[in-house]
Amino acid sequence: MQHQSELVESPNPMMVPNDRIDELRTILRRTDIAYYTDAMPIMDDRDYDRLYDELVQLEAENPHSITPDSPTQRVSGQPMKEFQNIAHDEPMLSLQNTYNRDEVQDFDRRVAEGLEQKAHEYWCDLKYDGVAMSLRYENGTLARALTRGDGTTGDDITQNVRTISTVPLRVQPVLLNGVPLLDFEVRGEVYMRNADFLRLNEEREALGEKLYANPRNLTAGTLKLQDAREVTKRPLQLACYFLRLLRLDSATAPQQALLSQADNMRLLKEMGFPMAQHSRLCADLNEVFAFIDEWETRRETLPFQTDGAVVKVNSIAQQTELGAVGRFPRWAFAYKYEAKKARTRLNAISLQIGRTGVATPVAELAPVALAGSTISRATLHNADFIRDLDVREGDTVIIEKGGDVIPKVSGVVAEERDAASQPYTFPSECGCAFRQPLKRIEGEAAYYCEFAGCPSQIRGRLTHFCSRTVMDIEGLGDKAIDQLAEAGLLTTIADIYRLHEKRAQLLALERWGEKKADNCLAAIEESKKQPFTKVLFGLGVRFVGEETAKILAEHFGTMEKLHEASADELSSVFGIGERTAGAIANWFQSEQNQRLTQELAALGLAMRYEGQALAGIVTPIYGKTFVITGTLPTMKRDEAKELIQRYGGKVAGAVSKKTDFVLAGAEAGSKLEKAQELGVQVISEEDLKAMMAQ
Repeated sequence: MQHQSELVESPNPMMVPNDRIDELRTILRRTDIAYYTDAMPIMDDRDYDRLYDELVQLEAENPHSITPDSPTQRVSGQPMKEFQNIAHDEPMLSLQNTYNRDEVQDFDRRVAEGLEQKAHEYWCDLKYDGVAMSLRYENGTLARALTRGDGTTGDDITQNVRTISTVPLRVQPVLLNGVPLLDFEVRGEVYMRNADFLRLNEEREALGEKLYANPRNLTAGTLKLQDAREVTKRPLQLACYFLRLLRLDSATAPQQALLSQADNMRLLKEMGFPMAQHSRLCADLNEVFAFIDEWETRRETLPFQTDGAVVKVNSIAQQTELGAVGRFPRWAFAYKYEAKKARTRLNAISLQIGRTGVATPVAELAPVALAGSTISRATLHNADFIRDLDVREGDTVIIEKGGDVIPKVSGVVAEERDAASQPYTFPSECGCAFRQPLKRIEGEAAYYCEFAGCPSQIRGRLTHFCSRTVMDIEGLGDKAIDQLAEAGLLTTIADIYRLHEKRAQLLALERWGEKKADNCLAAIEESKKQPFTKVLFGLGVRFVGEETAKILAEHFGTMEKLHEASADELSSVFGIGERTAGAIANWFQSEQNQRLTQELAALGLAMRYEGQALAGIVTPIYGKTFVITGTLPTMKRDEAKELIQRYGGKVAGAVSKKTDFVLAGAEAGSKLEKAQELGVQVISEEDLKAMMAQ
C-alpha cells in the first residue's frame, strides 16, 4: 500500500496543470476506493479535502480539462423533468423464488439434467433488499445507469447514480487474457444501510413528518428523485454481483472470455467495485444449504437488510448451456427467508413528546425476543394508526421486523382480547408534570403539545441543536445534555453559549474533569462559525429540515426578515407549502422565540446568509403579488410559480386587496370570482410571458 505521505505531497512546480489534474484524480479515486469500498482509509479527511479543493481550483482555471469521470463531477447539471426509458442491451431477468428445501433440491435436479450430469459448483450471495441496477462502462468510464424497469427497458438515472460514492466513475484497468477490460456492464443492488435509514427516520420523526416505511422503499424513491443534489443527502450504497463484456465492435473487439462467477467477482473487486458481502463458492448442495441456514440465523447481525440468498451455477459456460425459460434463468434462484414475527402483550400505550411537540404513541410491550434483539417498545405512529388497527391496552399483538428495521405492531390477536376491553382514547393532555393540553391541527395525523417549556421538548431541541448534522458541538450528546439539564445549567439553546460562565459548576458535576469541560467549551465556541443555514435548522421550527432552512436563508437573507415574513409571503417561496408556511410564521411571531434569536445574535451566532441571496430582477412583475388559478395552457402551476419568483414576483395562495394579478387558466373557480369582485387585474399565461419579455 502506498504510504499516506506519498499521496499528499505537494505538486512538482514544473508540472503542467493537466498532468497535476490527472495525478490528483488518480490519488482521489484510489482514496475513495480505500475508504468506501475496502473500508481501509489511507488518508485523513483534511488532506483529502485539500487535494479535492486543489483539483476544483485547477479545473476552474482549465475548464477544457473537466471530464465526466472527475471526482468533482459526481453532482452536476440541472434537475431533470423526467427520466428517459432505454432498452437494456441484454434483458435483466428475474429470479424464481423458492421457500423450502424440496424446491432447492428440485432446482439442483433440473440443473444436473440440463448439464447431462456434468460436475458443477454453485456461487452463493446474500440477497440484498434493494433496487437492481445496470451500469454500463465504455473505455473504463461510467457511461449509463439504468434501473431494471420491466426487465427489457429501464429508466436512465445516470445523474443520480453518479452521486453514490461507491460507484466508480472511472475504473482501475485490469487485464483479461492480457487485454485491458474497458467495455463492460456491471449489475448490482443499490441499498441503504440500517443505521443510515434509522438516522433519516429519526430526523423526520423529530420534524413531525411521516416516517419512511423501510430502507428498500426509501432507496427506490431516492433513485427516482429528479434533482441529483437531493440524492446526495441520502447515503446509498452499491453491492455488485454480475459482470458482462460488451461487444461494441465485433470486428475489432478483443477475444476475451469470462469463465466463472467467482472469477468475475475477483475482476470487479480489482477494478474497484464494491462487492456483495459474505459470498461463498459451494461444491455441492449440502454446502448451499449450510450457507442458507447460516445466514437465516445471522442475518439480523448484518448492517443492511437481506430477505434471502441467491444461488447461481458458477460456470459461465454452464449458465449459457442452461439458458432461460421466459423471464427466469435456469441457472439461478432466490431462496426467500420468512419475515420474523413474535407475539407478546401490549401492557400500555405511552406518549413520547418530540422536540417540535409531536406526541407519538408508543406500545409498551412485555419483552420479547425478535430477530436477534429483545423488543420492549414499538412505535404506534399516531391516533389514526391505533384506530385503524383497533389496538388496545392489554391486547396480544403481533410484532414484526420483516423488511423494516424499526419494530412495529402489525396485528392484533382479537380472539385473545378481554371481553371488558375498551378502544383506546388518545389523551387530551401531555404526560409531563405541567399537564398541558394536546391539540390536533386540522389536516394532520399528529397531536401536538404547544407548551414550549415541556421538559421533553427542551431536551429534544437541545440535542438536535448540538447534533453533528446541525451545530456539531462535540461533547454535548444525549447523556451530557440530560445531565446538564437536570443540573439546571441548560434550559434553552442560548444557555449553551453561557456555559463558559459556569465552568466551575461544570467541574462540580460527576465525570466532568478540566479536560472534558475545556474541550466542550472550545467546541461550543467553534460552533459559532457555523453558517446561518445551520443555525436556522437548529432552531427546531416545525417542518423546517435542512433543505427548507437553506431555502429560507437564501430567500430572506436574514433572521430579521424571517421574523417579519407573513404566512402568505412564506408560502410564495418556491418549495414552501401553506402548512409549512403557517408553522414557520407562528414560530417567528412568538415573543419567546424572538427573544431567543435576539439572544443568539448577541452571543455571536450567524444571523445573516453569507451566500448569494436570491436577488430580485427589475422587471414589470418585480415585487408584485400573483395568485394562480385554473389550468394553464402549457405550464403546470409549480412551473408558473417558479417562473414568477425567478423574475422577482411573489405567489400567494389567496386573493386579497394586496394581490396585483390573478393568473387564470381554464376552469378557474372562486379565486377568479374574488378577483373580479375586488377589481384585481386578471391575466392569461400569454400576458404573463409578454410581461416577462419586457
